Amino acid sequence: MSLYAARKRSNRIAMGLCTVAAVFGIVWLVLILAVLVWEGVSGLSWRVFTEITPSMGSTTGGLLNAIVGSLMMVFFAVLIGTPLGLLAGTYMAEYGRYEKLTHVVRFINDILLSAPSIVIGLFIYEILVAPFGGFSGWAGSAALAVIVIPVVVRTTEDMLLLVPGQLREAAAALGLPRSVIIKQVAYKAALAGIVTGILLAVARISGETAPLLFTALSNNFFSTSMTQPIASLPVVIYNFTKTPDENMQQLAWTGALLITFAVLVMSIIARALSTRMKK
Repeated sequence: MSLYAARKRSNRIAMGLCTVAAVFGIVWLVLILAVLVWEGVSGLSWRVFTEITPSMGSTTGGLLNAIVGSLMMVFFAVLIGTPLGLLAGTYMAEYGRYEKLTHVVRFINDILLSAPSIVIGLFIYEILVAPFGGFSGWAGSAALAVIVIPVVVRTTEDMLLLVPGQLREAAAALGLPRSVIIKQVAYKAALAGIVTGILLAVARISGETAPLLFTALSNNFFSTSMTQPIASLPVVIYNFTKTPDENMQQLAWTGALLITFAVLVMSIIARALSTRMKK
């Protein structure tokens, strides 16, 4: 009886500590979000979406060029990184599941998943910025694509491995080639999970600042040229928070709120798709 009481007491202590730790984390998260919403909403107006970033001392201005620049670089990063990640994940799950190359690729992919983004930015700087003599939107997209690839690779492989082998065997019994089986059976069964991985990758790169500082830099003017330095929301927020200008600081809060809201929407969509996949 004493042993049972001791175990019950230990369980209560452990549960209490876990609850305190969880509440501690949630409280800080709620406080951060509350401050972000409070500061960011007060600066929301149409000029945020219709005017470019202001100069020091200006009382007007918005984030139009930064929003457009971020959307362009994220779009091209996903356009570059998704097919590469999808193909690599497909090879690892369907063609080379038991090959040594798959183990090597998986090991390297795990390293890339945990690699600091600033290291990726320095890498792209050395191969795309320094040799060609200038920062550019393409270099920024390349850096973000390197972050997208390992996320899509891992998600694609995991989702395809969850597809029951009986579905592939049934399709093979009908005489279908492997490429058709992957396209018509495996991809369709794993589609929701793969899309979830892509959305999570987009959410991850949406707020990246360090790699863009070394690749795309920034631009105070409206520009859609990917061959020139281009503005982005994370870099603008980083730059504006370092200034004593109240208008710029307010725009930084508003930009942070926009990024947070975008990431929240994509995370909700990803969670909904993941739940659908499980059902």
